Formats: sequence, C-alpha cells, structure tokens
Amino acid sequence: MSAGALDGLLVADFSRVLAGPYATMLMADLGADVVKVERPGAGDDTRSWGPPYAADGDATYFLAVNRNKRSITLDLRDAAGLDVARALVARADVVIENFRPGTMDRLGLGYEHARELNPAVVYCSITGFGPGKGADLPGYDLIAQAVGGLMSVTGEPGGDGTKAGVALVDVITGLHASMGVLAALRHRDRTGEGQRVEVSLLSSLLSALTNHASAHVAAGTVPKAMGNRHPSIVPYEVFPAADRAIVIAAGNDRQFRALCTVLDREELAADPRYAANADRVANRGPLVEALSRTLRTRTADDWFTALSDAGVPCGPINDLAEAFDLGARLGLAPAVEVDDPRRDRPAAQVANPIRFSATPPAYRLAPPRLGEDDAWVREILGR
Repeated sequence: MSAGALDGLLVADFSRVLAGPYATMLMADLGADVVKVERPGAGDDTRSWGPPYAADGDATYFLAVNRNKRSITLDLRDAAGLDVARALVARADVVIENFRPGTMDRLGLGYEHARELNPAVVYCSITGFGPGKGADLPGYDLIAQAVGGLMSVTGEPGGDGTKAGVALVDVITGLHASMGVLAALRHRDRTGEGQRVEVSLLSSLLSALTNHASAHVAAGTVPKAMGNRHPSIVPYEVFPAADRAIVIAAGNDRQFRALCTVLDREELAADPRYAANADRVANRGPLVEALSRTLRTRTADDWFTALSDAGVPCGPINDLAEAFDLGARLGLAPAVEVDDPRRDRPAAQVANPIRFSATPPAYRLAPPRLGEDDAWVREILGR
C-alpha cells in the first residue's frame, strides 16, 4: 500500500458528533494518525444515536465519520486525564476541538496553552456561531439551518421552511475545517509556524449559500423558497413521468432545444416566449405545464435514457439504495469493506469520494470501540 498524502501527521481529535469527526476522518483516510479523545463510559454522543444499528450493534451514525481512528478515553476533569491530554497536544501536529467556546481554555488545553506546549501546532476550533457574542448559542445543525437562512429557501413557497435531509451545515463546516487545517499545514511547511484555524456553522453556511447569498449581498435580494424550482434557470426542476418523478436541468439554450426535440415539441423551442433563458424564467408557468403534459406519457427511465443520449441533464429521483447501485454501475465504488486486525469481520463503509493518482485514500481501521486504543496511545506518548 502506498503512503498516504498525510502520512506522519498526528491529529488530536477532541471533537464529537459530526463536523469535527467528519473533518478528521477525511484526514485519517489520507494517512494521518487520528487519536479520538472520548468521555469514559459514554464516548462520542453519536455512539448512542440509533437506531439504525449495524450487525455488531454499533450506531451507524457513529460509524459514518469515525473510521481510521484510534479511541482513547480521558476524563478531562481529572488531573491524570488532563496530563495525558496535554501530552497528546504537545505531540500532535493538529488539534481539532468543538467544545463550547472557552471550555478548552478552562481545561488548560486552549490554543494559547497548546502553542506553549507545541509552537508548531495547527489548532482548529469549530463553533456554532463564533467565539464572540455567539459563543453561548447552541451549535446544532438544525439551529444553524434555521437562523442561517437555509430553511427559508428550502421547501415549498409560503411554507414554514424545511431542513435539508441530512445535517448539511455540519458536513460543509467539516469540509471547511479540513481545508483550513491543510492550508495552515502548508504555511507551517514553509515557515515552521503553527496557527489557529477557526470555522463556524453560521459562517460556513452563509458561504455555502453561494448564489443566494450573493444575490443578497450584491443586489439586496432576499430569496424565498421555491420548492424544486430554480430562481434563475428554466426548466430546472422536478417533472412528473408516467411512473415516478424525473429531474430535468436544462441549463442553457442548446440543452433546451435538445429537450424539445426529444419530446417532439419543437414548437416550444421556436416560441419567442421561450427563446432564451430569461424569457423562459419570465414565462415559467405555461412552459412547465406544456413540458409536463408530454413527460407524463413515458416512464422516468425511458426519458432518462432518451434525454441523456441527447445531452440533456436529467435523472430520476432515486432512493439511497438506487443511488448506491447507480454509483456502483458507473464504476465509482461508493461503498467499501474495511478489514481491521481488531475485528473478526470486515466493516461496511461509505467510500472516501476523493481520488488520487499517487496517494489514494486507505481504509486501515474500522471505527473504534470506545477506548480500545488506550494502550496504543499511551505507549506512543510515553504514558
């Protein structure tokens, strides 16, 4: 097995639930040694977030973001536990934590304490709403989706707002955290200097709202929920087929003309009301009604084949089983089995989505049992 891109890095992971663990798992997949610090007797909150559970009884939520890690249990309220935690911070290249702001400082494990122990450390803090006036606000994904505007643009028009089907803000924040850490490590490679990296759920979400956020900042627009429709592109939404729904995303005039040709509705492409995208946005209602009448005449799979062959972006609304099957048929290998010397059987895992030509992700360890690597961690720390 080739060396991973992050081989040789030691990551002290004081995070829990999703944003931090997702970031550290991505780094672990790329070769970093990640030591997950957990509460004795309970561990990461997600260890108890079930059902569903895997065949061995582990909560699948925990399994989703904790492979390739070592688990050690430390009571950070106890002097002996703090001593080991400080030794880990002193040895680590990266520290990641998502405690409520101020908690790590009170424990003597905050950034200023960490860089006294380890001047080259890259120290990443993940918060809900920053370390200032938002420090006391609870950093839950659902709260961030609500107050951060995502729910206001999700769901049907006139509704109360709808959350995304997964904790999307946590995932986006985890991606930002991992990118920030890697950039800080690059700076350290050049200068030898560590630094603090800070990300928050709210800031990450506002950045990820991209075109909606830009519409507000640059034009004063306050976007509203439009269901499955797009504010700036038509047709770009869900349509009814004979058996189930299909999504069509004709993002330019050429694709719209190709759509009309496949549907045998060339008169729509020739209609001046629909000649250009801006015209189609202005006349969304009658166009969508006309397209829907034709799309109802064949199955979603029939349209998927015909439209894809014509270069029209489209796809049926798959459930997760169908989505994983599609990924497998396309050769993307979306699921893997992790052989672990600590286990009697392989662990089923979702694959890392990044491909490398020289340093591919590796699946060395299944998600750890609580505290099962205490001895290994204490040995490398001389404790």
